[in-house]
Amino acid sequence: MPTRKKAKGKTKTKAKRKKSHVTKATTRRKTATARKKPAKKAPVRRASPKKATPPANAAVKPGPASPPAQPVAATPTPNVPAQPAPPGERIGVVTHYYSHLSVATVRLEAGTLRVGDVIHIRGHTTDFSQRIESLEVNHAPATEVGPDDDFGLKVVGHAREHDVVYKVRP
Repeated sequence: MPTRKKAKGKTKTKAKRKKSHVTKATTRRKTATARKKPAKKAPVRRASPKKATPPANAAVKPGPASPPAQPVAATPTPNVPAQPAPPGERIGVVTHYYSHLSVATVRLEAGTLRVGDVIHIRGHTTDFSQRIESLEVNHAPATEVGPDDDFGLKVVGHAREHDVVYKVRP
């Protein structure tokens, strides 16, 4: 008996699955799920009703007569609120603040400043007093600084540029 030769082509063949016929009786039915109620919408907010203005030709009801107004002496009132008096002698201005060191650099305009003096720093959002613990000029410790000196100063609060430094009189 003659033997058959194998067909040439792919040497490895994958077995194909046969598709099974699905009948209507075996189909899976959907299970009943609890349906969520739709969320209620918030009521629409309406503008408040405007007050009715009387027509221009409406008659004005006479009310009780008010006494004549007394003349008031005109006193000039400035629009700027009164600022408190400076706490001492103005001696300088903050030129820079290093937040990671809590150090302010100050330019001394007038007077002298020593370790142990009490100063007050005031600005737009700054207002605190402190005793001077350390002074530094060009990264070197100093005990006293004079006019037109730029120096570093350890501060207890946050100082900002252009804050004014006052020397407090004891």
